[in-house]
Amino acid sequence: MTKKIKIIILMLLVLPSMFSCKKFLDIDPLFTQDAENFFETPNDYQRALTGAYDLLQSSFMTVWVGEIASDNSIAGGESVNDTEGLHEIEAMAHDAVNNELRSIFRWNYAGVTRANYLLENKNNIDFEGKDKIIAEATFLRAYYYFELVKYFGDVPLVVDKRLGADEVTKIDRTPRSEVFAQIEQDLIFAAAGLDWNDPVKGRVTKGACLSLLGKAYLYQNKFDQAASTLDQVIDQNQYELISEYNDLFKVNNEGHSESVFDVQYSGAEGGGYGCLICLEGNAAPGFQGIRQYSGPIYGDGNSYNLPTQDLYDAFDATDIRRDATVLDIDAFIADQSNSSDITYAIGGGGHTGFYNNKYIKRQGEIGLPDNDLTSPVNYVVIRYADVLLMAAESHNRASTPDDSKAQDYLNQVRNRVNMSPINATGNALTEAIWAERRLELSGEGHRFFDLVRTAKAADEINGFVPGKHELFPIPQVEIDLAGGNWSQNNNY
Repeated sequence: MTKKIKIIILMLLVLPSMFSCKKFLDIDPLFTQDAENFFETPNDYQRALTGAYDLLQSSFMTVWVGEIASDNSIAGGESVNDTEGLHEIEAMAHDAVNNELRSIFRWNYAGVTRANYLLENKNNIDFEGKDKIIAEATFLRAYYYFELVKYFGDVPLVVDKRLGADEVTKIDRTPRSEVFAQIEQDLIFAAAGLDWNDPVKGRVTKGACLSLLGKAYLYQNKFDQAASTLDQVIDQNQYELISEYNDLFKVNNEGHSESVFDVQYSGAEGGGYGCLICLEGNAAPGFQGIRQYSGPIYGDGNSYNLPTQDLYDAFDATDIRRDATVLDIDAFIADQSNSSDITYAIGGGGHTGFYNNKYIKRQGEIGLPDNDLTSPVNYVVIRYADVLLMAAESHNRASTPDDSKAQDYLNQVRNRVNMSPINATGNALTEAIWAERRLELSGEGHRFFDLVRTAKAADEINGFVPGKHELFPIPQVEIDLAGGNWSQNNNY
């Protein structure tokens, strides 16, 4: 994906403040061109598509919450008052006034708005390559809606148009099932218009469409459809597991054969603490880095999203994924020849002794000019190991289970890290697949939603209240802006 072009798109969304320790710049992107007459050349469509891709760079927040809300991580940071919303989510004490949840709601709707802006004007002119642009924009709309329905359940569904300010108060929340139906429709359409390969790094492909479609089916317990869809991805032989798990998240190995869809980052700044969405670099590695660290390999950071002892203990001691996923800082320092020279600080927001070793600031992978905010490391939205594990679960839970195929897919993932094969069947195999998802994908933002969709959340997450915490609350400010017409999620 080409990097951000500051195109002008009429938006209803104002970016909220996220970090209480820094002053918020109240930036509302203005438009300098007539929005109704923007689409006059093929380049205009390409620029609008770039704008729709750009909101993917907000994915770091959805990844954080997907871990911090689960048993995988605590919020961490400078203090409990710094990013208070993350600490509330960690404690299952969040409510409808939460800056981080508001960011997720608004940023994803900004993405929907940008995709809809292009799709609303898809028939203005004809040119070679337009169908591909339309397919990509349709995928992006589906992706943003998938994030919204995953977090909030019933959400307002707007298709192929932008809303005027007066219309916001007239639109209702759309049932979750109808939003998923639109997601499915969009992904089927997009897959039909895209190839398995794209010469431009980071662009949507048929494999990305089908993989997200399979995930959408899985989240609805449509196991037969999920199995057949994910099998298409696997049978194409377009992707393969890379041999070294430790290399999955290194910047010099991006675009590897396991990557189905990545969010692209350049490492440039472009914003600040008051506008993290304005950044071109990935904010997560710096925020998740070791506080005031001085030593080899890593850079200093802000100690957010800290893995728990429970996650560390979930791994077999011989599983190489443990140390690739969780950095035991004291054990690491003890192993260094100059251990007495290595120092770090503990933030008041909590300390577990562990750091997210997948997305962490490393020397040689540091963006400019403020490397606390920027990193060139891409976020891997979908990788082939996830596809294999989703397919394994789908075949195991299908109306006519195929446990042999489920075992094969599961054991491909385990074989890569030299773990013994699983030969279980039935419910025991289901449990093994769910356990493997945690070991393989922890730190990547999936854990909370896996626990919710498998009805395991109340057993694993302290403070989780069934009938409430399966969904996050609709931000109260959005309900107010809609004239109070939207209902709130249960028990908030």
